[in-house]
Amino acid sequence: MGLRERITADTKEAMKARDTARLSTLRLISAAIKDREIAARVEGGDETGLGDADLTAILSKMVKQRQESAKAYEEGGRLELAEREQDEIKVIQSYLPRQLSAEEVGAAIDKAIADLGATSIRDMGRVMAELRERHAGQMDFGAVGPVIKNRLMG
Repeated sequence: MGLRERITADTKEAMKARDTARLSTLRLISAAIKDREIAARVEGGDETGLGDADLTAILSKMVKQRQESAKAYEEGGRLELAEREQDEIKVIQSYLPRQLSAEEVGAAIDKAIADLGATSIRDMGRVMAELRERHAGQMDFGAVGPVIKNRLMG
């Protein structure tokens, strides 16, 4: 069962169970996917639809947005809203691949550098592209960038 089918099936289950919080988040996910499909059709006339990698990217972006919102709510003293954002993050993350541990991220970076024969900071873009291809949705690429930079410089 693909990611899209899982989301659709879980939406139906949440409706039956009257789980309004989960249902609301699943509907947000479906809306984001539909928006991206429409944008893809307008941009390039792509009728094939989105693959699981595209859906993973959408979900990762949604998690990041909610993390930023939760932080802003906490700083503003709106803890009930921050908690709602955290609940949405949990639902969305259940559809993402397992996040790699710090050791696994380090090993993946070392492997990508070795496989590409990267030796200088000029190779950083290639290494990042390789990691995105191999580990989409499994690591925080904002945090990985400085690590790659350090390994290529040192």
